[in-house]
Amino acid sequence: MCLSQSHLTFPLNNHTEQQLKALSNKVKDHRMRMRLLAVAHFKAGKNRAEVARTLNVSRRMVNEWVAKYLKGGISALESKKPSGRPCLLTEQQRVALIDYIEKQSHSCKGGRLNGEMLQSYIQQVFAVNYHQNSIYHLLKSLGISWTTNRSKHPKQSKEAQEDFKKTAN
Repeated sequence: MCLSQSHLTFPLNNHTEQQLKALSNKVKDHRMRMRLLAVAHFKAGKNRAEVARTLNVSRRMVNEWVAKYLKGGISALESKKPSGRPCLLTEQQRVALIDYIEKQSHSCKGGRLNGEMLQSYIQQVFAVNYHQNSIYHLLKSLGISWTTNRSKHPKQSKEAQEDFKKTAN
């Protein structure tokens, strides 16, 4: 739940204890709930050590949360998304990889790919080394699920199947 200032009608950090507690009840993120409760207890007149004991957290965390709230309001208490390691492939390379996978999956020669084949393809075409386990993480980040449909023989004929269905009865 985004709690940026555009969603609130209060000034930056002039919330009452009751408003902060009510907001903490609406928030689904338990970390944000703890931060809001810490600030609410602080607004109620408790010192930071008492707030830390009440919420069973360190005083240093309470100090950080209160300082963030006083400086930037509720939006400063929101969790920041961890950046993580950047993808080794550029945006154009990812698009090219998706196109390759799509073409292979619709190929008349079967189109079955595995992690080792994709690892080799990425190495040859893009000169980027991925560990085989990372290939599956890459596919997930690209929105490609690793499920396969039932394989079809390359010489399979729809007409022959329809003729067989007609004569089977």
